[in-house]
Amino acid sequence: MSKTSKVIEQWQPDDSQFWLNTGKKIATRNLWISIPCLLLGFCVWMLFSIVAIHLNSIGFNFSTNQLFLLTAIPSVSGALFRVPYSFVIPIFGGRRWTAFSTIILIVPCLWLGYVIQDTTTPYSVFIVIALLCGLGGANFASSMANISFFFPKSHQGGALGLNGGLGNLGVSVIQLVASLIIFVPLCIGGPAILPNGAELWLQNAALIWVPFLIICSVAAFFGMNDLATARASFKQQSVVLKDKTMWILSLLYLATFGSFIGFSAGFAMLSKTQFPEVDIAMFAFFGPLVGAIGRPLGGAMSDKFNGIRMTFINYLLMIIFVILVFTTLPGIFSEHGSFIGFYITFLLLFFTAGFGSGSTYQMIAIVFRQHIFNRATNNDIDKNQATKTAATETAAALGFISAIGAIGGFVIPQLFSLSLVLFHSVSYALIIFLVFYIVCAIITKVNYKAQ
Repeated sequence: MSKTSKVIEQWQPDDSQFWLNTGKKIATRNLWISIPCLLLGFCVWMLFSIVAIHLNSIGFNFSTNQLFLLTAIPSVSGALFRVPYSFVIPIFGGRRWTAFSTIILIVPCLWLGYVIQDTTTPYSVFIVIALLCGLGGANFASSMANISFFFPKSHQGGALGLNGGLGNLGVSVIQLVASLIIFVPLCIGGPAILPNGAELWLQNAALIWVPFLIICSVAAFFGMNDLATARASFKQQSVVLKDKTMWILSLLYLATFGSFIGFSAGFAMLSKTQFPEVDIAMFAFFGPLVGAIGRPLGGAMSDKFNGIRMTFINYLLMIIFVILVFTTLPGIFSEHGSFIGFYITFLLLFFTAGFGSGSTYQMIAIVFRQHIFNRATNNDIDKNQATKTAATETAAALGFISAIGAIGGFVIPQLFSLSLVLFHSVSYALIIFLVFYIVCAIITKVNYKAQ
């Protein structure tokens, strides 16, 4: 590869000499450009987690169920779009796709920033914009698949943990930045006047990201690389959909990342329904923040202590913390419950969801790659071809598994909403989560053994 070429023809990260002399520097550069692009994707994905809280206060008249749906809809489209995004890197190249998938996010940001200033905007328009915000969540599939090609097996957990974990910070960043920026006369258009006379520039929550999206897409196009060795057709990659191991691993990832993104989308609305006397807007960002911090830690510790072991322990902790959440709710042990206990326990649940996202992803990358490599060599495929096949199918599987995990962003807010509507309590939703975590712990213990 020449110094000016953006396409790398030969890439052998598992060759220690190549990695130390050439690969590490290139891979690290691609990683550190990928991270802010993914972070912005998560910011756009979770726009409605903070915007929905304020819509009625600026003059809209949506029901609680409609607002919960707006926080959940981006997770549906994010999960659906992750399916094709899972396969695009070997077809189009990581550099070009990262640049394109970042710049396209300007569309929902500009649109939301415009229509939010008109209180006659129909609910259906917000649904469409929420669906487009899901493109930001879909970026996770292509971004993680792309980074997996650059790093050797021994560094997969750390690299994917950093990319996913710091990218996940976007969930916290949007909730913190948006909560502050909406009170600043920064973007175009006038403010909404709240009942107490305060001014609110809610359009800032969407428009603030536009210049950063432009900068990062330019950085990706000129600073990242495409790997010729990662090229593969959709047909070559889609065979993973027939693999039972991939579907089992998808279930495990749904329990961790699905919980992280689902709690991130629904936590503010959930807190508002359980403790209406508390203004959660300024505190909600801490949950996604500790979850995002937990993800790279989960990946790094899995590299050191084994991802299977870390994942199993993490499920046990999630089970304990869900049980503890029960004790803090209004009407369980006290009439009004304990917001402090609820908040602290949910922070712990956020952390384990993030930590588990990192450990399960490392576990998936190692277990599935070895699974494909063993299958290929058992079919008398030579080692080099088996290694390439394992890398390609693992990247596709990682992307598709991430699509399954993203469904949690829709399911969890809707379970909270359904539980409230049918039973006037969120306890029944928490019981479902508890049973699911127990099942995943059993699956991990029975099917996989820590080496």
